[in-house]
Amino acid sequence: MKVPLPSTVLLQCGRHRLDLSYPRVMGILNVTPDSFSDGGRHAAVDEALRHAEAMLAEGAAIVDVGGESTRPGAAAVPVQQELDRVVPVVERLVRELDALVSVDTSSPEVIREVAAHGAGIINDVRSLRRPGALEAAASSGLPVCLMHMLGEPGDMQRAPHYAEPVERAVAAFLEQRIASCEAAGIRRERLILDPGFGFAKTVEHNLRLLNRMAELNAFGLPILAGMSRKSMIGKVLERPVEERLPGGLALTALAVERGARLLRVHDVGPSVDAVNMTWAVLQEGTDT
Repeated sequence: MKVPLPSTVLLQCGRHRLDLSYPRVMGILNVTPDSFSDGGRHAAVDEALRHAEAMLAEGAAIVDVGGESTRPGAAAVPVQQELDRVVPVVERLVRELDALVSVDTSSPEVIREVAAHGAGIINDVRSLRRPGALEAAASSGLPVCLMHMLGEPGDMQRAPHYAEPVERAVAAFLEQRIASCEAAGIRRERLILDPGFGFAKTVEHNLRLLNRMAELNAFGLPILAGMSRKSMIGKVLERPVEERLPGGLALTALAVERGARLLRVHDVGPSVDAVNMTWAVLQEGTDT
């Protein structure tokens, strides 16, 4: 089975060039005290650096640094606090490991500062909807990942409802955000799309969205899928966070089969194996 190539295959990420002709793994580095599965483990800069180094050794192409938890029910973080958490980590990852760093942020101040310190991708769960975020992202010159979410993390899981099938609602939202980015001067070839699994979605929404995720290939843009350790796995399999890896690997393989080019995960080594094995099967016979 041949998975369609996105129109953007080589993504210029600052001084790094990311090859998306095949799927890549993005390792999660939360530098927060309250993230849902690893809060506080990597908040110290030295510990964050060691964890990032281990993820890169296991095959991560990108390290995704986050200084504000976006788990369901999470409270907003003051901008200065987010800067204090994120900027020192980004600076050291770039300087000491020459890592391709994405930053999970919605704040225009953080976007500007991490771009100045060598970050290569902006990963925004709010799709640049905070005041000033579009302008900050445009001036950074960096690729941007746009994610679907309704509401805010603090209230997004309070009985989420869609008037149309969830995959159509997601596609319509992303189409509108693409248009807003282009109007602000962010070229289409700088965009990545994230369906937003677990953000303002029930288990049924998540399952349907993954089953029909290939429909998002019509945008011709790289797709990022992030389902690692999420509650959809826990609810289907009745597993606590620390026992969700097998379910997550199954979802990773399915996402690759449906066209995902970026897989955002906590457990890099096993996920790289799952991605590469799935890709080998999908590519069988494509050269003949």
